[in-house]
Amino acid sequence: MYILGIESSCDETAASIVKDGRQIVSNIVYSQVEEHGLYGGVVPEIASRSHTTAILTATQNALNSASLTMDDIDAIAVTNAPGLI
Repeated sequence: MYILGIESSCDETAASIVKDGRQIVSNIVYSQVEEHGLYGGVVPEIASRSHTTAILTATQNALNSASLTMDDIDAIAVTNAPGLI
């Protein structure tokens, strides 16, 4: 069983794939540290907009890294709360 996990609760966008609940097959993280460093901390509006551009790339890179396609994914887990909109 492969689970695709997507995390975007604050200033990083991540997509990971776990096999059988124990083996991390891929883990892709896009950081916004440099972007927010200009402001001395996380700016929620900038962070949420950055997620919209990074999420598809992170997900596709996680799939590529695992040599899988969405057809191979059995479940998807996502960040629910707390976090950005």
